[in-house]
Amino acid sequence: MERLQKIIAEAGIASRRKSEELITQGKVKVNGKVVRELGTKVSDKDCIEVEDKIIEKELKEYYLLNKPRGVVTTTKDEKNRKTVLDLIPTNARIYPIGRLDYDTTGALLLTNDGDFANILMHPKNEIEKVYIAKIKGIIKGEEINKLKDGVEIEPGIVVKANKVKLKKTDLKSNTSMVQITITEGRNHQVKKMFAAVGFEVVKLKRERIAFFDLKGLQSGEYRKLTAKEISKVYSLNQK
Repeated sequence: MERLQKIIAEAGIASRRKSEELITQGKVKVNGKVVRELGTKVSDKDCIEVEDKIIEKELKEYYLLNKPRGVVTTTKDEKNRKTVLDLIPTNARIYPIGRLDYDTTGALLLTNDGDFANILMHPKNEIEKVYIAKIKGIIKGEEINKLKDGVEIEPGIVVKANKVKLKKTDLKSNTSMVQITITEGRNHQVKKMFAAVGFEVVKLKRERIAFFDLKGLQSGEYRKLTAKEISKVYSLNQK
């Protein structure tokens, strides 16, 4: 059972607020009867009409994409660049959960299920996001510890890594490969964290979100999530 205004909004009829207005104005019917009460719960079996038009309930879809470089994480782009939605052929109004920068690659989830997306994005659930960063310079234990203890990425905003692991260093090219795990999702967070300890990120890839990794997915490829995976995400919700 879900709230009526949510069903109307998810069907693309109107925004959540506008859907509430339509209900209070008596323009919505459930099983042939006008409903004016906000918060009315409906099920998949109920027939919903908005301004005498029956709405089609959109089936939920869930995808894991290995985002390539040079693709924007948005539903549409003013500069007409390729978006992540261009990589997944579907008529459903899916959208990315969180975002990856234009030049960042790796794991990205997309769905049209708002509850599913909220579970993965809500800070209280502390969903792990694991990245591999190639940085300019040779990072030492002191800087790694700073990342774990907390660094200021903007005035008054301190964030810390849950885990940091040095994968390798290349003295010839003067670069380091570092695996970093975070649970927050601030804009450009990983790049800003390394900048705070004196390093520039030259390449960044997200290897994992929660338990979703890129196994079997080449760059630009995607797959649908399984029913078991979807249920597992719902079990992560720490209510």
